[in-house]
Amino acid sequence: MRWIAGICAVWWLTSLSGCGEDEKAALSLTGVYAGVVELSLSGATTTDVPLDQSILITFASPVNTTSATNSITLKEGSNLVATQTSFSSNNQHIHIDPNLALEKNTMYNLQITSQLAGANGETFGGISVAFETIAGTLQITSLKIGGVEVTGPSRVTDVPLDFSAEIVFSDPIQTTGLDQLITLTGPDQSGLTFSFLNDNKTVSVTRAVDLVHLSPYTLSISDDLEGANGESFGGRDQKFYAVVDETPKFPVVSDDALLTLVQQQTFKYFWDFAHPASGMARERNTSGNTVTSGGSGFGIMSIIVGIERNFITRPEGVARMDKIVSFLETADRFHGAWSHWIDGNTGDVIPFSAKDNGGDLVETSFLVQGLITFRQYLQPTDTVGNDLINRITTLWEGVEWDWYRKNNENVLYWHWSPNYNWEMNFAMYGYFEEQITYFLSAASPSHSIPKIVYSNGYGRNGAIVTNNTYYGIKLPLGNPSPLFWVQYSYLGLNPHLTDDYANYWEQNVNASLINHAYCVANPKKFVGYSDACWGLTSSDNQNGYDAHSPSNDLGVITPTAALSSFPYTPTESMKALKFFYYTLGDRLWGEYGFYDAFNVTEGWTASSYLAIDQGPIIVMIENYRTELLWDLFMSAPEVQQALTELSITPN
Repeated sequence: MRWIAGICAVWWLTSLSGCGEDEKAALSLTGVYAGVVELSLSGATTTDVPLDQSILITFASPVNTTSATNSITLKEGSNLVATQTSFSSNNQHIHIDPNLALEKNTMYNLQITSQLAGANGETFGGISVAFETIAGTLQITSLKIGGVEVTGPSRVTDVPLDFSAEIVFSDPIQTTGLDQLITLTGPDQSGLTFSFLNDNKTVSVTRAVDLVHLSPYTLSISDDLEGANGESFGGRDQKFYAVVDETPKFPVVSDDALLTLVQQQTFKYFWDFAHPASGMARERNTSGNTVTSGGSGFGIMSIIVGIERNFITRPEGVARMDKIVSFLETADRFHGAWSHWIDGNTGDVIPFSAKDNGGDLVETSFLVQGLITFRQYLQPTDTVGNDLINRITTLWEGVEWDWYRKNNENVLYWHWSPNYNWEMNFAMYGYFEEQITYFLSAASPSHSIPKIVYSNGYGRNGAIVTNNTYYGIKLPLGNPSPLFWVQYSYLGLNPHLTDDYANYWEQNVNASLINHAYCVANPKKFVGYSDACWGLTSSDNQNGYDAHSPSNDLGVITPTAALSSFPYTPTESMKALKFFYYTLGDRLWGEYGFYDAFNVTEGWTASSYLAIDQGPIIVMIENYRTELLWDLFMSAPEVQQALTELSITPN
């Protein structure tokens, strides 16, 4: 092998004075180096000398190369080490390269005899330089997890639940205390068992308890591990993911029974967990007295499902609606619009952000969509039915949709605050979640907007039309989005509609199919995505909250995305439902249905429930099954009038 010369430093020795003219000059040795390590010339043994570096001998003047070749030897004990000698720097530097690598933890002696002479006849008294090599570095030459060789930086997935690993080292290892040096961390803890082969170079690792399926683990090998001869080790962490266990975690029932079960369990969020004073939906399961206007609109529609599915009685549902309406009649309103968050005890606004402490027109539209749907469900024979019908109508007619045009501009604004006026300045141009807001503004019998506001604001005079294709599927409006865009506005508004811009059934079906196709393609290679594990929308995640979509994919699957798409993608949504319930139900199914979201890659599952995510599950599954909420909302005379005003045609 070729040995690379190290770094030398010149050590100038002063010549002895008083030499007679007949004495020959002495050859001055200035240093001996192994790589960057300078060897002692005083007789002491230099330790930790590298194994893979040339030995460099430097003199103050040129040497006679023939004498150098014959006078310099390297020995290990009494054994001569075969070397090659070469020269540089005008023969002042001698390079000694062993033919084979030096041994670890071994004493060597470099001898330079007095036969060495300078190029001009200078004499040399001889020297012996002793050194000891370092222990060396322990390397992993092979790592198998679950019988599969781990190579490269790619994720290791589908590791069998009966975990095993095989680690092959370059040298025998010290086996004492291995349970502290080789560990496995993950969602559960279980001790490892070790066995050894190949003179302790190969370590087999197993554990008695199965891995938790579809979960991340890290096999860690500490840098405190040493070779049997003291070799050092740099440490290694290898992350991997356990295979999916498809064994059903709950008893298998019919598809129809499963849909009912999901609706009933999710309904508990709006019924059992509703705010006790107001009856409104809490923002999330940890929000205390903070109730949400939009999420309550979804919850109001779920009460209808609860009655029809016999989760509660009709009188119970009507009584709860009476409580909600009574609360809304006295809660803070801002030109008729409710705030996003409200104190469930007092009805006072709770700021959603610093300047968002007034009316929220989008959240109000979600609430009004629910109110109108429930009004259409009520009958005069209900105990307080007639009174509720009139009171709901009064509430919805009190919303000043036209005020939110901000001085009669041809666009709606999302927010208005008595403290900050229009400073939020969110003009609702274009296609996103707010079609229902524009639709109800046009439907209002008391504060309606003309079609030009819908066309210029929502439609951007046709600029919302894109007709781009993704995964071979045409998307009439916008780009691939969080799926709530095709859900919130259409809990009551039946998307079998066509306006000047799109066929909304085609838009919503295709947006859902594109979301599904993206998750199947999984371009970012997140763990767990599949034909049955899909759905990107706004939800909690391991770092907070975000609008997850194909253009903002963080590895987070949100059950409401796929489940609230049932009317659009019944086959794909049923696959997702079965996967979420039967396969992941042991971690994903809780008191109020499915937890908000999960990220297999990060090993994270939410413990949260959000009203705006739970509500669409109940409502859209019902629309898939019976179209009940669509039929009720669309039966309102104001809704039918708005279809005419906006030139929207039912399909």
